[in-house]
Amino acid sequence: MLSRVAAVKAPRTDYRRRVTGSSGRRREGRESEPQRPNMSRRVFDSTVLLFLVVMVCCGGAATAEVENNADASTPSGSTLTGAIAGEGSASGGVERPQQVDLFLPNQTQVVPKNGSESGVREAFAAPSLVSAGGVMVAFSESLFGYNVHGRGLIGIRPYEIVAGYITAAESWLSIVAEVNAGTWRAHTVFGSRNSNDRVCFLCRPTAVAKDNKVFLLVGIDTTGYESDVEMWVKNGWDIKLVEGVATHSKDGVQSTLVSWAEPKSLSQHIPNRTRDQLMGVVTAGGSGILLQNGTLVFPLMVNGENYPFSSITYSTDNGSTWVFPESISPVKCLDPRITEWETGQILMIVHCVDAQSVFESRDMGTTWTEAIGTLSGVWVNARSGVSQKESLRVDALITATIEGRKVMLYTQRGYTSRKNKANALYLWVTDNNRTFHVGPLFLEDNVNETLANALLYSDGALHLSRESIVGTRWGISLARLTKELNTIRSVLSTWAQLDASFSKSSTPTAGLVAVLSNTASDGTWVDDYRCVNASVTNAAKVHNGFKFTGPGSMATWPVNSRGDNSHYGFVNHDFTLVATVVIHQVPKEITPLLGASLGDGPGKKIIGLSYGMDKTWETVFDGTTTAQINTWEPGRKYEVALVLQGGNKGFVYVDGELVGSSEAIPTLETRGAEVTHFYFGGDEGDSDSNVTVTNVFLYNHPLNPTEMRAIKGRAPVSTRGPETQVEDGTERRHIPRIEGVRANAPAGSGLLQLLLLLGLWGFAAA
Repeated sequence: MLSRVAAVKAPRTDYRRRVTGSSGRRREGRESEPQRPNMSRRVFDSTVLLFLVVMVCCGGAATAEVENNADASTPSGSTLTGAIAGEGSASGGVERPQQVDLFLPNQTQVVPKNGSESGVREAFAAPSLVSAGGVMVAFSESLFGYNVHGRGLIGIRPYEIVAGYITAAESWLSIVAEVNAGTWRAHTVFGSRNSNDRVCFLCRPTAVAKDNKVFLLVGIDTTGYESDVEMWVKNGWDIKLVEGVATHSKDGVQSTLVSWAEPKSLSQHIPNRTRDQLMGVVTAGGSGILLQNGTLVFPLMVNGENYPFSSITYSTDNGSTWVFPESISPVKCLDPRITEWETGQILMIVHCVDAQSVFESRDMGTTWTEAIGTLSGVWVNARSGVSQKESLRVDALITATIEGRKVMLYTQRGYTSRKNKANALYLWVTDNNRTFHVGPLFLEDNVNETLANALLYSDGALHLSRESIVGTRWGISLARLTKELNTIRSVLSTWAQLDASFSKSSTPTAGLVAVLSNTASDGTWVDDYRCVNASVTNAAKVHNGFKFTGPGSMATWPVNSRGDNSHYGFVNHDFTLVATVVIHQVPKEITPLLGASLGDGPGKKIIGLSYGMDKTWETVFDGTTTAQINTWEPGRKYEVALVLQGGNKGFVYVDGELVGSSEAIPTLETRGAEVTHFYFGGDEGDSDSNVTVTNVFLYNHPLNPTEMRAIKGRAPVSTRGPETQVEDGTERRHIPRIEGVRANAPAGSGLLQLLLLLGLWGFAAA
């Protein structure tokens, strides 16, 4: 487990001291100082990283206080966010999902495991959510102050792991009624055993279910009082597994829904040669995964001799024995979120010093490699000039089968149209080709900030358990994402219909991400897959596309835009962009046709195609335009393809024939800038631009020569269609609203089926 860590030394650079506390919440300054409720997960680059995993579990969760010193108490019967959604958000008018509060600070009664008298707790944090045997189990840390005799009060820390039990088959109204009833309780699953000289903190519950069994992994941090120095000193760590069996309670008694065994330590499964080099191992929180072959897998954070890193542990025999792989993911990358995508392929999203990264392992954690292009909607590169606290991050990650399609669901912060700040929580869905986001679900502010959260898709319902601030404490709520799930089902149905239609017309569908064809409205060229739309300026709508004429007539497809919450990271490494084009007149100067750009301004085009006054094709690579010997004819239709391979090789094809290429394009790592958008038309203001672009296809990999020849060999598509230019140059037409499509992104799947029958993009059988 330390093969790659021991050889790396800690940097000597000093940084602002920041230490994470329970569940990754940030603690700044001394515990006696008022703390703002800004406790999102953080990862920091400094020598403090050596202590991060030791502290990340339970080392400093102090009382959070809002800036206006709001009253810490919450009136009886009040909730974090209201019992049932439908209400608007106080910040921004966002319609919240259906939700109910599970664990409220200083209100929810906690029943001890030994059945003794219950009592309230000061805070709840670090949610985890599973479903087993028809019972939904919501876990949380239980935090309170502990008064050690003769030693004074230790700050608010997690001394228990508690759970709430809900019958999964219940209607949402029944769940709300049950939770809001006076009999609702949080039940202690695992409590620490403390003494005057020794206290244990239990943190980051991480759970996974298999059939009717629940497997709960908990990190333990032990601190002892050393009288000679009169200080509390960390003197031990462990990770323990608690197994539960879900049963159906016939008498309706909630406490009998799950029966729990005694916790058992997993540290003895760590090889001695490895354990001796470790400073600590803690659970990552959130969810573990159940592989298709029945293997149980949990994400971990490990503090090695030099650097912390992320890892996993797994069991192939239903929890009897556990394996701790000796290899690791890259150092200084923590808070892992894992899922299985392809059979035996474990994907891991980690938060690194200045960005997120996606890694994969196909040998159960023995080796990890960066999964470039996988989960392309995850922001893996930090934006220049933006601090870590504003970075976009994944909080929850699961795999589910919805509408017969296997997808990954994850929560990730993004932007609203009102603010240039990632203050909104979105739900994202991807089939690892295209990515769609729903939301925002919640907005973050100083009063009600979204912190840790967990997703669960089970029994045809999608739930989100989330940590929030109420008053000056943390609490846990449960949301049923009914509307969001319906939107996702609608989008997945569109994907399936389009894929089936394209397959029938022999259009390549492997890696097909997006299509711009006949659907448009109010200056928007709508992606038929309902994911990322293009904006159109001063252009006339024609059948299956647009005609661009004169200065400023163009379309921009923002495939990497934080402001638009659109991100296809694969375009920085591998893509194929195919379009049908017609040049209507010879220009007086070289005029852009289409391409990929690193941003606005001259010299930003990384790959593209222009057309010259000598009727020559002009290829563009890394901002340099080169005339080619190939020529074009006005009024003729061409199928144009731009290909980026490996991040540094570019190819331009016309009708399946190579026109130009380059193997010297700077890679993302070299240039430090992402591909931000694709452009169509005269984006440089050429007064002679007069082209039509139709049927644009985007793939997440280079098309092979066979596919290129297939493109060239297809029958042409009729260019007849409306060409009336109105107002700003965009033909406006009414398009029926489809649930889940944003106001500027109507869908037109019916029109797509029609254009397929007409011989879409030259792929219909000749």
